[in-house]
Amino acid sequence: MSWIDIGDINDIPLRGARVVKTPVGCVALFRTDDTEVRAISDRCPHKGGPLSEGIVHDNKVTCPLHNWVFDLNTGEAQGADEGRVDTFPVKVDAGRILLDGSAVGNRSAA
Repeated sequence: MSWIDIGDINDIPLRGARVVKTPVGCVALFRTDDTEVRAISDRCPHKGGPLSEGIVHDNKVTCPLHNWVFDLNTGEAQGADEGRVDTFPVKVDAGRILLDGSAVGNRSAA
């Protein structure tokens, strides 16, 4: 893995999100806990809604357009909805958010 320093964890409010532009499109980073961050594709497969603008609850995010709910760990849609979004390896080290650059650089753009 090739880790890219994205910024300080405190740059993302608790249960908030930030967007990082990558060669494969925008990746949404969600702060789910004091020391936890999850990374998924920022585009809902249903209507293309920006998931980074959704509501974060537990380890899930609700799309702001049509209320589809996605698991931030697996990318799978929850409930009656079918679909998924890409997830990306991310970690927090000494308060810094690190995103796996090889994962966001090696996939073809959709």
